[in-house]
Amino acid sequence: MSKFHSAGESCPDAVPVKVNRVFDSCSDRDCLSGVQIVLDGGELPSSVTLVKSRCVRVTDICMNIEPVPFNRGFYSIDLTYTFRVELMAYERACGSPTLITGTAYAGKNVILYGGESSSKTFFSNTDAAPADTGTGCCCDTVNLPTAAVQVVEPIALETRIGTVCPPVTDGCTPAPVRTVIMTLGLFSVVELYRPATILVPTYEYTIPTKECHNDTESPCAVFDRIRFPAEEFTSGCGAAPETGSDCGCGYSGNSEDENDS
Repeated sequence: MSKFHSAGESCPDAVPVKVNRVFDSCSDRDCLSGVQIVLDGGELPSSVTLVKSRCVRVTDICMNIEPVPFNRGFYSIDLTYTFRVELMAYERACGSPTLITGTAYAGKNVILYGGESSSKTFFSNTDAAPADTGTGCCCDTVNLPTAAVQVVEPIALETRIGTVCPPVTDGCTPAPVRTVIMTLGLFSVVELYRPATILVPTYEYTIPTKECHNDTESPCAVFDRIRFPAEEFTSGCGAAPETGSDCGCGYSGNSEDENDS
């Protein structure tokens, strides 16, 4: 068992720690054009002549990982984004808008290095167990790495009304459907990781020096200690002349007039 060491000791004990090691990652900015919105109410009403984006958010990401043939250790990751969209629909430009909602989908593919492993890892917590490859053959078992995707809420770059042609069913070609077509900007980070055991140095646990306080003062007493935010009530363009900054607003001081006086 490891002994305790002070923070200043140069040779702490090393203990094994189970972590998720990131083998490869990439960041990307995607401009997703021609994204068709599947409106909750079906076809866009013919009376709507203008639409504007109100809110777009990522609600789900479906990921599928497959080994890249003839390139050991590399994996192809298919990503399918699900977007939830809120739109403001106008019958005329200056009229009162109507809120409409819908769902959109977009996909992309990346290839990352995920390492090689012929072992199989099992956990007492079944939620952490590796996914089944579904091949049904023990010789084809692949210990796949785990993919993680981080995204920020997308940016609506363009929102317009368009028409799409539904798929042909029973040999009949349906009429085009009015819907909303968007262009979205999306920033993402994709990672591939595997569980790994590493050695890390350990030090004696340090007791926090900050004391716990239960503030029993009145709300007004707490408010009185807050500095008055004078900068929030000014445009910021009346900077003192001695700073030499015009705040980008074309400030022209009267320093010459003051010197002449």
